[in-house]
Amino acid sequence: MSAEPVLRVRNLHAYIGTPRGVVRAVQDVSLDVDRAQALGVVGESGSGKSMMARAIMGRLPARAECSGEVLFKGRDLLSMPRKQRAEIWGKQVAMVFQDPGRSLNPVVRVERQLTEGMRRLLGVGRSEARGRAVGLLREVGVPDPERRLRNYPHELSGGMRQRVMIAIALACEPELLIADEPTTALDVTIQRQILDLLRRVQRDRGMSLVLISHDLAVVAGRTDRVAVMYAGRLAEAGSTRLVFDTPRHRYTHALLEATPTLEHERNTPLRLIPGSLPDPVNPPEGCRFTARCAHADDECRDPGPSMAAVAADHHVACVRPVTGPEGVDLNGR
Repeated sequence: MSAEPVLRVRNLHAYIGTPRGVVRAVQDVSLDVDRAQALGVVGESGSGKSMMARAIMGRLPARAECSGEVLFKGRDLLSMPRKQRAEIWGKQVAMVFQDPGRSLNPVVRVERQLTEGMRRLLGVGRSEARGRAVGLLREVGVPDPERRLRNYPHELSGGMRQRVMIAIALACEPELLIADEPTTALDVTIQRQILDLLRRVQRDRGMSLVLISHDLAVVAGRTDRVAVMYAGRLAEAGSTRLVFDTPRHRYTHALLEATPTLEHERNTPLRLIPGSLPDPVNPPEGCRFTARCAHADDECRDPGPSMAAVAADHHVACVRPVTGPEGVDLNGR
């Protein structure tokens, strides 16, 4: 019998009221994250990836309504009183946000931002917290960590700020780390360093990781499983190798077709996905990808597909799935 997942999400919905109407940001999402496992969540901007992460962390706007189950080690975070959730956030579940320049307090030195969580949640003294902070900065690759503790965030480069954010997230040794597009504001070289750092730390600590990105290449070689989101819903989920080698949902296949590879011929345009994401206030019935899919028919629209197994550890929500080996390998070919 397999061990219980660290994170189990069931029928998660997140609706946000706006002047235009209710935005259906996340609809009926269910997924698992096992112990010491890395899950990649991918999709276009606006597909609901970040909103799903914020719903899990309980960081949705005050006007948002959230329902379903978010079970962390068997305890439902959504039904838990806020005071009890506060004891889990940071200590057992931590998050790395997109832009470290906006997440770090610009008028507080790195040392205080790195040690205050340890002192509050772990009850350690100032001297021990400072020693741990130096070790954490060294672990995430910050040079001369003793001196960096005295810096303000604006005195650090973007890559160093993100390393500090990762160190803060790791400070209380969480069992689950959610990284929400952690390389958005960084250049390509630094992006790879940060992603490799996250994967190394996750493996070294035996920690579970949810890595959110709109870039398929980011999750291809750094995750064990992948979930593809489109317009607030899950389109496909399974082991990373299966989803990339044999994509079954038409949206996943289209994303891979639109991704440049080393073997792509020069001067040959990429296959773009026509159209745009549907209106989240008035989404279409059935499969949300219908308007952009050349294979859609009435069966896709009413009532639409639900997630179904197509192989061991491979589920897809598509009435007209792709057949045959039409994917790319994990090296982008």
